Amino acid sequence: MPTRIIPVIMCGGAGSRLWPVSRDTMPKQFISLFGRESTFQRAMALLADEKVFASAIVITNTEYRFTVQEQLLAIGATAQIVLEPTRRDSAAAVAVATELALARDPDAIVGVFAADHVVQDGSQFVETCRQAAAVAAQGRIVTIGIAPTHPASSYGYIRLGDDIGDGAREVAAFVEKPDEARATQYLLDGYLWNSGNFIFDAATMRNELEAFEPEVLHPVVEAVARAKTDLDFVLLDLAAFGQAKKISIDYAVMERTKKAAVVSGKFGWSDVGAWSAVWDLSDKDADGNVVEGRGYVLDGSNNLVRSEDALVAVIGLDDIAVISTRDAVLVAPKAKADKVKEMVALITANGESEAGAHREIQRPWGKYLSVDMGSRYQVKRITVKPGGVLSLQKHYHRAEHWVVVRGTAEVTRNGEIIVVHETESIYLPIGCVHRMANPGKIPLELIEVQVGSYLGEDDIVRIEDVYSRV
Repeated sequence: MPTRIIPVIMCGGAGSRLWPVSRDTMPKQFISLFGRESTFQRAMALLADEKVFASAIVITNTEYRFTVQEQLLAIGATAQIVLEPTRRDSAAAVAVATELALARDPDAIVGVFAADHVVQDGSQFVETCRQAAAVAAQGRIVTIGIAPTHPASSYGYIRLGDDIGDGAREVAAFVEKPDEARATQYLLDGYLWNSGNFIFDAATMRNELEAFEPEVLHPVVEAVARAKTDLDFVLLDLAAFGQAKKISIDYAVMERTKKAAVVSGKFGWSDVGAWSAVWDLSDKDADGNVVEGRGYVLDGSNNLVRSEDALVAVIGLDDIAVISTRDAVLVAPKAKADKVKEMVALITANGESEAGAHREIQRPWGKYLSVDMGSRYQVKRITVKPGGVLSLQKHYHRAEHWVVVRGTAEVTRNGEIIVVHETESIYLPIGCVHRMANPGKIPLELIEVQVGSYLGEDDIVRIEDVYSRV
């Protein structure tokens, strides 16, 4: 292989197929679905072989930037974190990756991988990437196909063309998601699933984008040239990036290029596209049940029970999924798990905030959980990590009362610095300029009681912020 692969992790999506655990405020790539690590962290771990992979690029958005940073730190990984200022679909993201890679090396080979997929055989995955890179170095765009295990109607398929050597085939056609009967025929005809992961010669991809979608490439080139470094992030220029055409890389290039090739990946792949897939990939008890959290099953088999908080008891049921979070519960036959996205659309249409937002919200300084809310009050449980600092801010419509239950808070109130210890409290009247920091070595935990005529998060006037959110 002439050069190491520059791996690019696409990490900006906000899927709803694993609702209510996955939501816009914390999508599935950042959730620990199997063991302690998220699928994003597992994806990064796959790319740790420095003989095969160069340092990674993670493409995400401003909303998830601190989650990406924190999850990388937790596993001791590093990456160039690139922020899209607005969502323009995957073609623009691939164009960004191509420009950044070419800036490193004019002969760059790039691998684009999803942050929310699961690979079971890591060494075989690396070997497949090595094989694909050798083909890509010949001026090819190589997609990784997966041998189907069943006639899935939720995946796109690849029809194989001529053998081009090195274990690769030309792509005769990309085929959209079929019905079950057609998918069954595809299996008999030797089609592969399209995993959406691909490896390409960067110069070739740039030329194809220029030929097929200059309305994607040219704004991206400008956005990268005018990008700024903000803290540890690369922020693409909004004015330029916002002009990029919104189109997927499949439609923009993959289905039009004559340079597409495919290698077959036999490393145990799943896009974890439904709760049924989570059950498939999880360890099961003697009755085939998967239980995470405070769950119990009696006289039932092949169930998936997952609870973040409440006690969940299932009696006399088979093949169902029960997913319980602090504020929402999903109950469905596993065979109907692909309908979750439709249910979320229905919930969204009825204006339910739980469709996209969790009660626990992550922030760069820690997190907060909404415990109770009324017409003129809200109670939050706030956790500030050691060294964390909230913005210097004020509110026009609410007063706040902070009660420290663990650790020590350093509070700035109208220029005065006050140290608040466990069991102590402090009052912040409407309009006062205030800030809180955790100077200690353990997490700071406190209860915040807000009282006022308006309690929305947009009643925060930030004056200074160490996380550049002003």
